[in-house]
Amino acid sequence: MKKILVIMLMLFTTIAQSQILAERERSQIKDEMLGERFNKILPQLMDRTNIDMWILISREYNEDPVLRTMLPSTWLNARRRTILVFNRNKENDTLEKLAIARYNIGKNIQSAWDKEKQPDQWKALLDIIEERDPSKIALNISENFGIADGLVKTDYDEFMEILPTEYKDRIVSAEDLAVGWIETRTFREMVIYSDFVEITHNIIAEAFSTNVIQPGVTTTDDVVWWMRQKVTEMGMETWFHPTVDIQRSNEKLVDHITAFSDENGSAVILPGDLLHCDFGITYLNLNTDCQQMAYVLKAGENSAPEFLTEAFKKGNRLQDILTSNFKTGASGNEILSKSLKQAQEEGLKASIYTHPLGLYGHSAGPTIGMWDQQEGVPGTGDYPLYENTVYAIELNTEVEIPEWEKSVRIMLEEAGFWGEYGFRYVNQRQRDLMLIPSERAEN
Repeated sequence: MKKILVIMLMLFTTIAQSQILAERERSQIKDEMLGERFNKILPQLMDRTNIDMWILISREYNEDPVLRTMLPSTWLNARRRTILVFNRNKENDTLEKLAIARYNIGKNIQSAWDKEKQPDQWKALLDIIEERDPSKIALNISENFGIADGLVKTDYDEFMEILPTEYKDRIVSAEDLAVGWIETRTFREMVIYSDFVEITHNIIAEAFSTNVIQPGVTTTDDVVWWMRQKVTEMGMETWFHPTVDIQRSNEKLVDHITAFSDENGSAVILPGDLLHCDFGITYLNLNTDCQQMAYVLKAGENSAPEFLTEAFKKGNRLQDILTSNFKTGASGNEILSKSLKQAQEEGLKASIYTHPLGLYGHSAGPTIGMWDQQEGVPGTGDYPLYENTVYAIELNTEVEIPEWEKSVRIMLEEAGFWGEYGFRYVNQRQRDLMLIPSERAEN
């Protein structure tokens, strides 16, 4: 235990200093975290979902999204046909982690197939099933969650063909178990996550500064590609192409689709512009997703206009309303409905589209609205909120600005954690507009 704490402290210090680990060190951390997930999270989730055996089947270059998160760091893809079997004996408090494969899958999953004794991989799987005689056999089949629907038709058909009739009635969807695996975070992951979000914030802060932006010269595309290049040079990846957009006094407010795409095209950044970015990166199997805003100072200005400062506060207020309605067991649709009703009562023109965040950017778990589904999201919105989960608190509020004779949209997104002691931001949130001086303002 002492050794683990020392390693975590070293890791915390390393990431806090924005020093991205080398590949070998990353590999070690990834595999240790994966082992913790198998040993601590998976047994609890199998008990919670009342599943005895979980079978994941995948083939090289067509990996099940859940199985992909279970591969060791040295496996960039599955090999041939990879079959994983997790067998839970709750009474004995044991969890077998087996692979119907020719070799072990890292240190966590042991090979359970001797091809010389049993040449047929499917029959080797059947032997495992018959020996353990599970009451429920879960497969990754899901109507609501794409991430939990990774079993392809060919593998399903071949598996069902060899499965005896007595076991076919025991097949159930692994949806709740698969989603639980994807959404649940360990303490160690959250230590890393906090500093990883800080790195994300720091990149945005530099992007929205005179280090990158020269008003009147720099375009929004210049900033986007600077962010992409910055992440690459740091040894990480973006999981989606960033966007940077402008709201200004003499241009009408664009719709949601345009605001979050490149349909608006590239534009030169000018003094008086209200900037917004959408940016997320991947590191150590975790993902960030962040939207922040900045104002480009005009000549003679030392702060943003009061009307924009007040508008930004309304965005923070909407965040507070949403996160105050988080409650373990509440569905995403329930949280959405309560939050929108409260926002309306407070005079906010709100839109909420918050999603789970973690092993994937748009991850699995309760969907709390989509920008075009503010009445609720069937299926994924009905899934309940569990503890030890992370969300991209993504939303906007439209604010009328008489000085500009138009409305502006305050668009924010920050990583938030829901746990035993309630809600907290993974690593703070933006509370004030970032300020970008212009050359004329600096003189």
